[in-house]
This record gives sequence, structure tokens and C-alpha cells, in this order.
Amino acid sequence: MGEIPVIKAALLGAGTVGGGVFEILSRQREEMPRKLGAYVEITKVLVRNKGKERPGMDSSLFTEDWKEILADREIQIVIELMGGIEPAKTYILEALRSGRHVVTANKDLLADYGRELLDTAQEHGCDLMFEAAVAGGIPIIRPLKQCLAANHITEVMGIVNGTTNYILTRMTEDRMEFSEALALASKLGYAEADPTADVEGYDAGRKVAIMASIAFNSRVTFGDVFTEGITKITAADIAYADELNMVIKLLGVAKNAGDGIEAGVYPMLIPREHPLASVQDAFNAVFIHGDAVDDAMFLGRGAGRFPTGSAAAGDIFEVVRNIRAGSTGKIGCTCYKNLRVKPADEASHRYFLRLQVEDRPGVLAGIASVFGNNNVSIAQVIQKNKHGEFAELAVITEQVLERHFKDSLLVLGEMSMIKEISTILRVYA
Repeated sequence: MGEIPVIKAALLGAGTVGGGVFEILSRQREEMPRKLGAYVEITKVLVRNKGKERPGMDSSLFTEDWKEILADREIQIVIELMGGIEPAKTYILEALRSGRHVVTANKDLLADYGRELLDTAQEHGCDLMFEAAVAGGIPIIRPLKQCLAANHITEVMGIVNGTTNYILTRMTEDRMEFSEALALASKLGYAEADPTADVEGYDAGRKVAIMASIAFNSRVTFGDVFTEGITKITAADIAYADELNMVIKLLGVAKNAGDGIEAGVYPMLIPREHPLASVQDAFNAVFIHGDAVDDAMFLGRGAGRFPTGSAAAGDIFEVVRNIRAGSTGKIGCTCYKNLRVKPADEASHRYFLRLQVEDRPGVLAGIASVFGNNNVSIAQVIQKNKHGEFAELAVITEQVLERHFKDSLLVLGEMSMIKEISTILRVYA
């Protein structure tokens, strides 16, 4: 093969994923000439503390100075695995403007500043790859941009947060309450010390923004995505789902509805026969509907040192192939449309309500009247679990505009016959 060229790279961040990428590249070194026609060599690693020992990494690679990396003209690829908005945004923009290619896993940055980053990459003929930003080791960004590019995609939805899926799995399988399942997830390392971004749906919301932007060729930012978490889900809700032959999952859902894009993250009741219903524990899955491919689903581990590292390393390989072929920057920003993103009130869903009501004649008729006056049709009613003078009522609606449903709730909340609206959940349809 002759002399094998070396493509030099810098790694920004040597934490869990950064360490995983470094190890994966080390494992792959012998096969790189056949796979890439070149070696990838990390020659600098940006860290906060050079004195900290990092097993498997040579400390001579460490630097605390970004400018040192920027000044090294032999470095062609910058791998950003620091996370957060700043200084990551500044580093990526400076790398692109200096002609470096960038691989990142930074969903927070892409969900809000994706257009600026991608436009900068295109302006300078650079690759900006971010497969690792969504769903860990599951390939989804490149399939959307390349393999499924000949489709008009109308829906992309999925389980894109492993922490919440683990919690809901334990609540379903072991009949735990939310607090018990969260404590177990924390003990096993599935939940962060501060789990807010996961359990309130913010992490999934950022991923939905990125996927929707690519799927529908129109910019969707995190601020466009309605987010609702799982903290109010109870064992009673899980039991009702089971009785209805459904399960509760935290779903990120984006639809190109013709009159605009709907994007949100919600705990939803989903039929057991749907492929996403069987996705358990910390696994992620993304389900796509296109006009040509019909339905497709991608399943795998959505986080972790090696799954996320696998996605980032795959992007590094792709950049190296592009450098070798002289074809970098060939796929830039794919958001060439300017579709309207609908406010949450204009989205339509089916709903599940669990209410505590007075156990007397006329109550159901009164509730049905309120719904009817606000253009909400009832599909199913279950009454059970009497508690003294009150009974528990579960209602499932037909598809309804969210604003009409909210109008109904305002009236129901003022009715003396209703002691409490215990649960409100969307039903996937």
C-alpha cells in the first residue's frame, strides 16, 4: 500500500465519551489503512486539569490551552465532546473558520445554534458531523440525511432518553412509584445527580429539535418543542395503561402535518402492538414514516461511553474518507424549507384523564356535556375504585385540538362534582 498517511485530530474533553472515542480509535488502528486508507491519530487532548490521571491516555497529549490546538496547522479534525454551550460554541466556530472539520456530540448546542454552525461549516467547505448528538450509538442522523433523503418524511418519533425509559420500565414491570424507580436509576448510574433534564423531557426535546430539522428540511429549535416530563406518572396510571393494553412511554414526536410542524415530548399511552412499546430499560428507538420507505425503526443503546463513542468514531471515519476523496463539505445544512412550527395549542391528540368525582347520578352526563360544548368527543369511559363518596373515572377522548381540550379542563376544574383531576396523558394515535 506504500506509505500510509496520517490524519491528525484533537479531542476536546476526556470524560466518559471522550475516553470511549480514544479507546475505540486505539482498537481500530490496525484496520484503519483498509477502512480509511489512512491512520487517525489524536495528537492533542484539551482537558481542564493536565495533572489528572486518565487511564489509557498519554499525559503528553494533554493541554489546557485551546489556542495551542488552534495554532497547530497539522490538526485537521476537532472532536468536541465537552458538552454545554460555551466555550464549545466558540471552539467549534473557530475550528470551522480555520478550515478544520468538526465532529461533535453536543445536542444542546445543535438544538439552538445548529443553523449558525452548519452555515459556517458550509462557508468554509468543512464537514460538521453530529451523529453522536442523538440516540447514542443508534445511527439516525446520517440515515435521515442520506439513506432516507429520497423520502418525504411525515413523522419521526421515538424513545430518545434512556433514563426515563428505564424508570418507566421499572414502574411497569415492578409496579414501582416514580420516586422508587428514580432512586433505583440513580443507584445503578442511569440517572444523573441532577436528573431534571431527563425527567422533565428537556434532553429528549433537544434531540427532537435536531431530528425534526433534518427530517422535514426546516429549522426547528429547542424552544419550538413543547416538553412535559414523567414526574407526575403514578403506579395507578401504569395500571390503567395495562388494563387498556397499552404502556406509558416518554415519546418525542415530530409531525409534518401539512399546515405546519408539530413537535413535542410527552409521556404517552401507546398500544402494546406498536414497535416502540417493547423498547425496555435504557434502550432507545426512533420510528420514522416516509412516503417511500413507509415505516422504519432504529433500535439500540442511546447513551454511554462506547455506544456514543461508536457514533462519534463513525463520524471521524467519515470525515477521514471525505478528506482522502477531496469531498469534504458535500452535505451541509439541509434546512432549505421554512415551514411554520405550530404552537402547542394547535396540535391535536387523543387524551386520557383520570378524575375523582362524586359518586351520584348525572356526573358523567355533566362531564360529557362540558366536553361536547368544547368540541371534544369521548371514545371510552371506565368507572371503578370507589372511595367513600367519590369514584374514580377514566376518560379517553377522540382526536382533539389541544386548545379545545384545555378549554374543557378550565370548566371541569370549576365543577364541584369533580374533586380532582388526577392525571392527564396524551394517547398516541
